[in-house]
Order: sequence, then structure tokens, then C-alpha cells
Amino acid sequence: MKFSTKGRYAMCLMLDLAQQPSDRYVSLRDAACRQHISVKYAEQIINLLVRAGLVESTRGVQGGYRLTRPAENCTCGDVLRAAEGGFAPIPCLEEAPHGCERWEECVVLPFWLGLQQAVERYADGISLQDVLQMKCSPGA
Repeated sequence: MKFSTKGRYAMCLMLDLAQQPSDRYVSLRDAACRQHISVKYAEQIINLLVRAGLVESTRGVQGGYRLTRPAENCTCGDVLRAAEGGFAPIPCLEEAPHGCERWEECVVLPFWLGLQQAVERYADGISLQDVLQMKCSPGA
């Protein structure tokens, strides 16, 4: 399973905002620069995050973006759903309740459903704050 650059960059932008004081609005240009994302692409991604209610914005000299809730109350699952639309590893799981005409006879479907549920549990069990506290060792 691969996540697109949209999902990866959404995580980067959200983590960047999570590192800022909660009462401060952050310039998208500054956040994009810190994360090595083009401003144009960052604008597309931030709009998804605003629509999902994860980020709020304000205009003006002190304008910018900030998280709508503390980093410990925002999961990676929230962010990835906003950017990617969901965790379905195959197309027939994208459409609820049954996106495939072979749903009831498909012998491999339980595997794909289990994989989706495992990824959802993992992503929903880790907050942005948890990610900020994780350490990555060389070669990991």
C-alpha cells in the first residue's frame, strides 16, 4: 500500500503546524518552505485540511493557518483520510456498502478488509503529538 505525495505532505504540514504555538497562525509560505513543498501544492493540500475541519485560517498581516485542536487530539488517520479519502487497499472497498458485484463470493475479500482495518487502527491510534515524540534510528 502506498500513500500519495498528497498524503505525505499533508502529514508534514500538519506536523509543522503542531510544532507551532497553538495561538499563533502560521504562514503557509513559511510552512511550505520548511517542509520543502511548493506553495502552490501546499495550497491544494491545506484546502483539504481546512475542509476536513483539521485546520483553520485567518486573513491579514498576522494571518495564516493553525490546528483546530491540540496535536494530541488529532490522529494520523484524520489527516490521511482528509488528504487521501480513505484507506481502502482495493477499489471495491472504497464504495460502501458493497462496491463489487462479487462481494459475497470473493474469497480474498476478507484479507483486504482485514488489511484496511489494521491500517485504520494503527493510523487512528497515533496522534500528531505521538509522531512528534517518535525517534527514528538510522537504518530503520
